[in-house]
Amino acid sequence: MKRNFITGFFILLNIGLLSTAASADVLRATLIRVATLYVSPDTNSAKLREIERGRELVIMETIPNWVHVEATLGIKATVSDEQEPQVVTGWILDKGVVKASDADGDKIVFGEAVDSEDQASQRRGRRGAADDALRLYYRTAEYFPKSPLAGEAMYRSADIRWQIEKADVMTRPSAKEEEAYLRQGMNEQYMKEVMKKFPGTKWADLAAFHLIDNKLCGDWLGASKCPMKEAEIYENYAKDHPQSPAVAEALYNAAYRWSALIEIYKTEEQAKKSDESKSKALALAHRVVEQFPQGDWSTRAQRLLFLIEQGVPTYGNTQE
Repeated sequence: MKRNFITGFFILLNIGLLSTAASADVLRATLIRVATLYVSPDTNSAKLREIERGRELVIMETIPNWVHVEATLGIKATVSDEQEPQVVTGWILDKGVVKASDADGDKIVFGEAVDSEDQASQRRGRRGAADDALRLYYRTAEYFPKSPLAGEAMYRSADIRWQIEKADVMTRPSAKEEEAYLRQGMNEQYMKEVMKKFPGTKWADLAAFHLIDNKLCGDWLGASKCPMKEAEIYENYAKDHPQSPAVAEALYNAAYRWSALIEIYKTEEQAKKSDESKSKALALAHRVVEQFPQGDWSTRAQRLLFLIEQGVPTYGNTQE
């Protein structure tokens, strides 16, 4: 009995090792076009479904002009794909298939992602192009992790997903709730993945900046609590990510909130805090102008300085 158990154990161990070795040799690929999945390598055979750009493929077999694949899909081609993945097997024509082993494959997939993102930005662009882009960018980072494009690709994928989710979240009634925890926020998984896999890069810094969205109040309701908290969040971001491309924006956002507090504290009969807010707003706005003289944030900060110095309220009823 004991000998049989040990023998069985080693058989299972060997099977596991073989499976691991086999999985290591898996040839993965993706599509930069829409492909029809057929039951057999014949265009006259039954069609199983359409495979969209950027889907994950495992190549099982190749013959002239055809590829036998396992395609990982979701319920539908949207940002919720990862919730219900499913695998379908079939044959596709060997056209527009980019393998993880292909030279310049990273550039090809990334290029298709850029094109899809451009389509998504056009008024009459291709339907589903935004979802195509986020998948293609993700495949670039996943299949070509050592590529110079990998960090940017993963960030762009996360950014598109974030924008789609944010547009949905902001249409809900809960978006007007004062406290951030009272509304559904955006999924942070993909931004945190960027930060984990590409630490110390500008892509990680930009991902961290996105996460601030989930900490912002829906409506200040004319009270000082929210803008004060948000100003501190933006200031801390600028301090913790000094090399981030978003530092100027973070400092401006903090300056604007302190400027709003000038009037808010007056309504709360806290004159001293109102004066302190003015000083902080001026200091931060001057910092934006001095440190980032070029760009929109500099000119917006210059405008903010003018309004504050003129005593024009930047929040609430600005008419006198």
